[in-house]
Amino acid sequence: VQLQASGGGLVQAGGSLRLSCATSGVTFDRVAIAWFRQVPGLERKGISCITPGDGKTFLSDSLEGRFTISSDNTKNTVYLQMTRLKPEDTATHYCAVDMFDLCTSVGPLQYEYEYFGQETLVTVSS
Repeated sequence: VQLQASGGGLVQAGGSLRLSCATSGVTFDRVAIAWFRQVPGLERKGISCITPGDGKTFLSDSLEGRFTISSDNTKNTVYLQMTRLKPEDTATHYCAVDMFDLCTSVGPLQYEYEYFGQETLVTVSS
């Protein structure tokens, strides 16, 4: 199983970024793919997930209206479109896969996700 996250960078407040998570070695329509983020000193937190097989998604309430998760099942890739970025969105982001369960309304819990990709850093300047 491999997860390749990309798309992070430096952006001014109010700007946008799109994170990508390209996967391989998974049955893409039978897993949940999630995005987690972590700021220094705090635990990694799940912010969004999707089940590519049925399109069900979860997004943290605090991100509603600004972030959107989607998948391209022909490319086995999940995206996190981030708009109207704020300095407090500055964090290291990871994508992860849950091989055994689907994305639920509870949201992604770290212990449920077996594989994590490498980090991609999002920095939002004020």
